[in-house]
Amino acid sequence: MESIVPVSNGELWADDSGDGGLPLVLLHPGVGDSTIWDPVRPTLTERHRVIRYDVRGFGRSPAPTTPYSLAEDLTAVLDHFGLSRAVLVGSSMGGATAISLALDAPDRVAGLALLVPGVTGYEELLPSGFLQEVEKLARAGDMEGVVQLGLNISGRAGGGTPDTDPVAAAHLRSALPAWFGNAAHQRADAPAFDRLGEIAAPTLLALGELDHPEVVRCNEEMAARIPGCRLVRLAASDHFPTLREPDTVARLIEELYADAH
Repeated sequence: MESIVPVSNGELWADDSGDGGLPLVLLHPGVGDSTIWDPVRPTLTERHRVIRYDVRGFGRSPAPTTPYSLAEDLTAVLDHFGLSRAVLVGSSMGGATAISLALDAPDRVAGLALLVPGVTGYEELLPSGFLQEVEKLARAGDMEGVVQLGLNISGRAGGGTPDTDPVAAAHLRSALPAWFGNAAHQRADAPAFDRLGEIAAPTLLALGELDHPEVVRCNEEMAARIPGCRLVRLAASDHFPTLREPDTVARLIEELYADAH
């Protein structure tokens, strides 16, 4: 069931499949909105209560107008649905948010399934010059150039062009307003990379072997720092694992869920 979740000076669109049991909360990446979970969500909802939401400015959530924190908004979502604990499934940006909550409120996180995750406090996640090139293209009004640049880096499994990879391109295109509209308002959550050794929840980290090398290296280092983390290498995935290997992703989430406590 769809609902609007009040957050500090704003609101988020969310969807709750209902039913009981320990819930799964799906946190989308910055290269798309919550519809990126569509290929795996039907499998998950067969057995679990599944909640997903759009971050401010993405999908069906209004753009931010005041400062906000991704981790604080996640806490507001859990509170809205009356969840004392949940299994968090985070992709890229969503993975960073899940990690932040696992460190700030470990009693609320029963397990972490991290897909090509980001993490605060790691400075070399993007290729050198990427943000400058995005800014240059944006100033020229070339939004399709930004999409192409994003696919060059994040969508290599799909051929790296909007023509060969229209679904990933559409996700990227839909995220661009948030890329440019959220920066003035988003407050970075506290650095987490150097605290990964404090994570106590069962954790699975799946990296895409076709992802950009900086992301692959970061994910390897993250998995090495998280106690007991299970590292899985997705041979056919880049930064869009739910699009590239949805059956495998769903299976891995189920396996992590079975270890959650």
